[in-house]
Amino acid sequence: MTLEDHIAKHAAHGGATAIVCGGERITYSRLFADVAHRANELGGGRRVVAFPFKPCIESIERYLAIHLCGCVAAPMPKDATQDQLERAAQRFAHCPLPADAADILFTTGSTGKPKAVVWGNATIVANAENLIAGQGFTPGLNFVVSGPLNHIGSLSKIQATLIAGATLWIADGLRDINGFYDMMERCEGKVATFLVPASIRILLQLGRERLGRLADKVAFIETGAAPIALTDMLALCATLPKSRLYNTYASTETGIVASYDFNDGRCEAGCVGRVLKNALLRVDDDGTLACGGRSIMLGYADDEALTRETLRGGFVHTHDVGRVGSDGMLRLAGRNDDIINVGGYKVNPAEVEEAAMGDGQVADCVCVAVAHPVTGHALKLWVVTTDGRPLDKRALAMALRTRLEEHQVPQLYEQTDSIRRTFNGKLDRESYKAEQPGPKG
Repeated sequence: MTLEDHIAKHAAHGGATAIVCGGERITYSRLFADVAHRANELGGGRRVVAFPFKPCIESIERYLAIHLCGCVAAPMPKDATQDQLERAAQRFAHCPLPADAADILFTTGSTGKPKAVVWGNATIVANAENLIAGQGFTPGLNFVVSGPLNHIGSLSKIQATLIAGATLWIADGLRDINGFYDMMERCEGKVATFLVPASIRILLQLGRERLGRLADKVAFIETGAAPIALTDMLALCATLPKSRLYNTYASTETGIVASYDFNDGRCEAGCVGRVLKNALLRVDDDGTLACGGRSIMLGYADDEALTRETLRGGFVHTHDVGRVGSDGMLRLAGRNDDIINVGGYKVNPAEVEEAAMGDGQVADCVCVAVAHPVTGHALKLWVVTTDGRPLDKRALAMALRTRLEEHQVPQLYEQTDSIRRTFNGKLDRESYKAEQPGPKG
């Protein structure tokens, strides 16, 4: 069964609410009727349809209709221009795609050109099943989506919610925190959501009391896309002691691989849980992770060489480093292409950032490499301070010496108003690396 087949099944059972956006509600029966009408308007023919995925019911209907009429959806940012849409369509106009191709999802590339990841209809369902079984999506659940709908963090939740027969609530980002909370409070019954770590930090800093008032209502919150600091994990557990709080390992290429409820009394940083039902995991000899199963991508749409390099032997080979413990739990240790060589010592910048986030004066940070005449590289820490107070560099360095080995302690510190991130909440390390003179390793 496809995503659309599941929606048709729910539509046949009556008038359960499928989507809520603003003041508009739509049932599963109305949703499927609208999707079928839009599919008829699109017509047949196997082609890629690029469209701006706006936070509205109409865009979700269009996304589903593209599948239903046999085309391939290429969801773009909500503010994509007509020129960008046309260039995307032209990019794939003569590109041979797998027979089961349903989506082309764009993700960041090291060269700056977005990689075009192909998901099939079976990929969509396999990943939705991973989330439904691993996190407990049920027909009575209300799931609030607040991130960009064209990226896996939000799109996979749309797919899982609709396949589970639950109710999807669409929020236009977190710029209006009160509006986000209003939506959570309006939901009848249990509510869940997905938030990148940076958004969780915002809610904890600016609206923790109101979040705490939802403690009996929140079924679960999932985070992913970037590492979450232990301090934020502990604060979230304390604020929502009755909720499931998931840290998930996923990417556009690998799909949804593993998930861990860190509100289990241990609250283990870096742990992302056991491999989910439709995923496979292997740790290669160099410690990097290779992911297989029904949930991985079909390949890159217009880059056969990159597909051959990345997708080998039925596994997506990643740059992520991790290990599986005797308890079957996957623990991440960063990315091998992020490791910084400081005088022969290997430093994982994520460990430095994790230690810094435990300091009371640090609200956000990023650790980068800068050139050094003796050691080749030195560490620099960019810091956003709590409440904008002046950074006490000496105090922070002394605190880090109690938590890290000597070669892990940054030599340079600089205060900044904000830390740059990619569209999906990850630290934009590449932009910081590009600014530094000398070697970038």
